[in-house]
Amino acid sequence: MFVDELEVSVRGGKGGDGKVSFLREKFRPRGGPDGGDGGDGGSVVILPTIHENTLYHLTGRKLYAAQDGEPGGSRDCSGSKGGDVVLRVPVGTLVLDAGRGNVLKDLDQADQPFVVAKGGKGGRGNARFATATNRAPRQAERGEPGEERRVRLSLKLIADVGLIGLPNAGKSTLLATLTRARPKIAEYPFTTLEPHLGIVEARGGVTFVMADIPGLIEGAHAGRGLGDRFLKHVERTRVLVHLVDCSGVAWTSSGAPMEPVEAWRVIREELRRYSAELAGRPSVLVATKVEDDAARARAAELARATGQTVWPISAVTRSGITELLDALLPFVARAAHQDPA
Repeated sequence: MFVDELEVSVRGGKGGDGKVSFLREKFRPRGGPDGGDGGDGGSVVILPTIHENTLYHLTGRKLYAAQDGEPGGSRDCSGSKGGDVVLRVPVGTLVLDAGRGNVLKDLDQADQPFVVAKGGKGGRGNARFATATNRAPRQAERGEPGEERRVRLSLKLIADVGLIGLPNAGKSTLLATLTRARPKIAEYPFTTLEPHLGIVEARGGVTFVMADIPGLIEGAHAGRGLGDRFLKHVERTRVLVHLVDCSGVAWTSSGAPMEPVEAWRVIREELRRYSAELAGRPSVLVATKVEDDAARARAAELARATGQTVWPISAVTRSGITELLDALLPFVARAAHQDPA
């Protein structure tokens, strides 16, 4: 199950108490204080990793608490440090304070741990308080409590290219054609229920990540269908690939046919209502299912009406696929500091 929003409580472990103790051995009646320090409490650490793609594995628990530090012992023995709790999340996860809503950390780099709740410091034992004038201190410190907070985890997938379009525009088919991803594909109007990622290998050995974003419908900004909840997953993309069905079987949210130009307009409007910045992101317009003369005519009309270059493709015959990848290379290679030539 795909989960991209989650609230949990986290608590660092309490530091162990310091020990009040005096050395007592035969023939050493005044051995002096020997109480050890308490161990530090463990911390709650969030680790972004490429081996997770959802937050589902973290559901089912309201609190993630690290282990408390052990108290100090006699003979200057320090208590053991409490064990950390490591929460593994997908790269691209935002960590926010659930109460204030401010971003604590953007985990956009793999294997860069973030301590979200630090463990408390262990208390000092009485051996630490011995001085020339106080040779038998009977005081020790209590361990400090660990940090505690409630956080919201919000996943924003990190992909170079985001596929957008109406349901059945061909996004899942294109992703499956270019990568090893296997999203659900059907011949009727529907939308996938979760984003999918795949790695594309283009000319010159350039590789990039492509994301299939569940299909928008007219009125998504107002919550119709799946709403715009998945659009956050294209906020990090470098270029949007807007797919428009030119086979003559594009659909409205009510199931009625829609002309390609109108299908393009609907998605552009939903993007604009969601985010002006996202609507202004570089985009490539693609006419899909172009397999006959009628489809080619619709693609040409789409180009005239929008004033944009349209890349006609067919995932069935694989026509236009190489040309589309070449059109994407300047965007993904420039950002990755790779040479597209």
